[in-house]
Amino acid sequence: MIPAVIDGIYRAESRRVLATLIRLLGDFDLAEEALHDAFRAALEVWPRDGVPANPMAWLVSTGRFKGIDAMRRRKRLQPLDAAQHMETDQPDDHLFHDDQLRLIFTCCHPALSRDAQVALTLREVCGLTTEAIAHSFLTPAPTIAQRIVRAKAKIRDAHIPYEIPSLAELPARLDTVLRVVYLVFNEGYSASSGDTQVRADLLGEAIRLGRLLLELCPEPESLGLMALMQITDSRRAARVTAEGEIVLLEDQDRSLWNRTQIEEGQALLERALSARGSGEPAPGPYAIQAAIAAVHAEARSAAATDWSQIVALYDLLARIDPSPVIALNRAVAVAMRDGAAAGLSLIDAILIQGDLDEYHLAHAARADLCRRLGRIEESRAAYQRALALTRQEPERRFLARRLREL
Repeated sequence: MIPAVIDGIYRAESRRVLATLIRLLGDFDLAEEALHDAFRAALEVWPRDGVPANPMAWLVSTGRFKGIDAMRRRKRLQPLDAAQHMETDQPDDHLFHDDQLRLIFTCCHPALSRDAQVALTLREVCGLTTEAIAHSFLTPAPTIAQRIVRAKAKIRDAHIPYEIPSLAELPARLDTVLRVVYLVFNEGYSASSGDTQVRADLLGEAIRLGRLLLELCPEPESLGLMALMQITDSRRAARVTAEGEIVLLEDQDRSLWNRTQIEEGQALLERALSARGSGEPAPGPYAIQAAIAAVHAEARSAAATDWSQIVALYDLLARIDPSPVIALNRAVAVAMRDGAAAGLSLIDAILIQGDLDEYHLAHAARADLCRRLGRIEESRAAYQRALALTRQEPERRFLARRLREL
């Protein structure tokens, strides 16, 4: 029973404990080692003595002393005075919240490259695997691993402080932090690998971090991202069957969509749009994506979806935040508005450029449009290519089923 409790705490709280240990020990790798030492100690002590009243405080205190012992063994640190030890028996819960925000802003320091900032934060703050981060970047995993190692070394060698920046510094750092939360949400919404499509732990973490950022910096794009996450996550219960099989958007039971989340997201989107002055530029990318999600949420059925409005929003998004994935999503929307042939020509043009050749969803989208046009051999080849690229089991089953139907 106790090991199950410890496993649950590890899944739910380990990243928050790690954030505090990184601040206390000042070293990413040492803190990671101390975290695992603390949980190993819990497996030995808690079955005998019982679960402590404040498990997180126990883990932080134990991990800190384990880390200090490790530093002494490596002769990096002289013996510490007792006054240097922090009491963590009954910490304020805000300590952990603040430490996660400190760590996010440390990882997103402007001294690091933008890609390194995002990769390091996803790995250390949110616990994503290097492979999952590589999937988000459409970049080989060894490249991502090198970025993370270099970023850790730069933080250590440049003595970058573990702190939340001043209000004057926040706007310059906010874009990267929002991107991190967005990528965590995406990984939770559709996992890059594994046995399930949805990772509820990452969805909850992204939404929690989004709320913290919104309290700290209620800028239009913070509002837009929170709106996007709430409206998109509202569909979670309808996206898979009881057996874990994927249900496409057009086939979902919309009565299962969470109307409370949709209404909260719509209210946040309205605040994001109204926060802009009349002379300010177009809404940011998260607000536009939230607007696209809102169009879907407002449609009572798939057939009632306003695809013309969605294409127009993708046109705007492609102008302010161009990327191959946005171009792909726009092509799918064009196919829904103008027919499969129109969308297929756009997807073929994207694939010719080569940026999405290793992206399974591009080939899956092409396969579906070829299927609708009766181009069966092309559809089969595209489904096979998509199947070879995906590492998520529900997607593999879905693509295999499509192949069998052909």
